[in-house]
Amino acid sequence: MALPVPCPSSGASRLILRACAPAALIVTLLCGCSINLGSLMPEPDSGTAPKSAPTGANVAEAQTLTARGETLARSGNTDEALAEFDHALALDPHNAQALFARGLLYQGEKQHQLAIDDFTAANGLTPQRADPLLGRAVSYLALDKVKEAAADLDEAVEADPQNAQIWTTRGLAYERLGDRAKAAGSYARAINLRPKDEAARSGFARVGGKAG
Repeated sequence: MALPVPCPSSGASRLILRACAPAALIVTLLCGCSINLGSLMPEPDSGTAPKSAPTGANVAEAQTLTARGETLARSGNTDEALAEFDHALALDPHNAQALFARGLLYQGEKQHQLAIDDFTAANGLTPQRADPLLGRAVSYLALDKVKEAAADLDEAVEADPQNAQIWTTRGLAYERLGDRAKAAGSYARAINLRPKDEAARSGFARVGGKAG
């Protein structure tokens, strides 16, 4: 079974999903790629800060720890990276970057419910960002929660309609749900955005898509 691998694209981590059979579980592995998730930093809250809001020093230290964890993850030092992300989140529970990066690590270790929890938290801090939704959808697919995955991917394509990977993964989700029309449409969008996307091309062929 081919494995999807998260790698960065346009300054944010992307989950690269290779072709796989519709019934196959999806797992992810960290590759030697930078996890640069600055776009996942939450917007400043103009309201009253919560009583438990971290101090400025804690936020700064958490960002340093998160960067260190990303470096360790790129080097394949998963346990050490996880410890850095845990420490960062203990200092600043609202660090969406650390949550997303830790979710990818959990996903790589096939701890999909933990990954889903982190992606959910990151999504709550950064609404309308596509990456946490895509990450959560991949873990939902791995747990055979295909309807939940499809719902996340529907939202993700609204947030980032130019992301070919989201369309490819959405095609897979709808293929597994038996909705060949939506699957074909999603694969077609992915091919239009990324003509050499072999996962999208093979999926398009599987669902009987007609070349334009």
